[in-house]
Amino acid sequence: MTTGGGGFSAAGLRRLREVLARHVDSGKIPGLVALVARGEETHVEAIGTMRHDGGAPMSRDTIFRMASTSKPVTVAAAMALLDDCRLRLDDPVDPWLPELADRRVLQRPDGPLEDTVPARRPITVRDLLTSTFGLGTDFELLHAPIRAATFERTDYSVASGPAPEPDEWMRRLGELPLSYQPGQRWQYDLANEVLGVLVSRVTGRPLETFLRERVLDPLGMKDTAFHVPAGKIDRLPPLYGPDPRTGEFLVWDEAAGGRSSRPPAFQGAGGGLFRMLLDHGMHGTERILSRPAVELMTTNRLTPEQQAARTAMYRNIAHLAAGQGQHGGWGFGMAVRTGRGDYAPPGQFGWDGGTGTTAYADPAGRVTGILLTQVGMSTPDSARLIHDFWTTLYQATA
Repeated sequence: MTTGGGGFSAAGLRRLREVLARHVDSGKIPGLVALVARGEETHVEAIGTMRHDGGAPMSRDTIFRMASTSKPVTVAAAMALLDDCRLRLDDPVDPWLPELADRRVLQRPDGPLEDTVPARRPITVRDLLTSTFGLGTDFELLHAPIRAATFERTDYSVASGPAPEPDEWMRRLGELPLSYQPGQRWQYDLANEVLGVLVSRVTGRPLETFLRERVLDPLGMKDTAFHVPAGKIDRLPPLYGPDPRTGEFLVWDEAAGGRSSRPPAFQGAGGGLFRMLLDHGMHGTERILSRPAVELMTTNRLTPEQQAARTAMYRNIAHLAAGQGQHGGWGFGMAVRTGRGDYAPPGQFGWDGGTGTTAYADPAGRVTGILLTQVGMSTPDSARLIHDFWTTLYQATA
């Protein structure tokens, strides 16, 4: 479906569909839904089926697991609290997250957990927003004791089972030393989960309640939630994690009776949101976030040293991620391109999800793209699809 005009070339959109269909026809991606927008023009493609062996076709209202693509959503809730002056960027988080007070820090990031020194300063709101609070996924520390200890206490992936209540989750996190001093190094993922707990404690409400009031409902994101109710479960495909050796489709999570079919104890959050960010915080005539809050989210917040370390860390796994992570910068909860390393221009912001999702916006070109699949990144197939989606999308801009 296309509305408006002047955004994309007709030949470019045909080419985009051909490339997406080729991935589905390969048998590696059962189905997908893609949205591309430029200015007032929006184009949606739904290709393939809900299951790898057939079944219902993909449709515009299919519901997908966002995974890490949800990170900017959580950050938007935190930025609303900054706009309200209920949080400040350089305030310590200790009053709301006492589990993170009086931190110890490893002498060496790959050293024994008992070999620590006191943290030089408290963890701040800014540290959580920039993913530099001292803990997280670090691909250079995968075999370090802190990685195993963090995984044991805080992981709640499909393989690990559901997470506990937020207070218990924070208690477990508070047992760990930090791998780096607060504000020293960018590390992936964990900061966003802590940020969600912070928002909940500051507001005195579950994260989803505040998100729905301040972000989701005003943007019309009625199908975005932490679980899929029974009345919508038929719109959710299973989540697959193909076997890395054989390519066999293994079900990570079914729809009915799966993890997404019931409310989680821990609301971890890693369309309309990105259009709002392109419009400097406005959605139609309603202001969702202030213009300065959006600029903080969508411009690079890392120091040159943090940026270089982040780029080097991702470069070591680029063969699996089809170039993902090679953006240069990081804003609040999302990547920000600081140079042209592929078809996307500097200034583009957004992120990808391990369940085969991607969402970015480009302020200069007024381009938004969202691609959703049901294939996790256990193999390079969904990452390659994402790469080809962006390559072809930018060729379609008129």
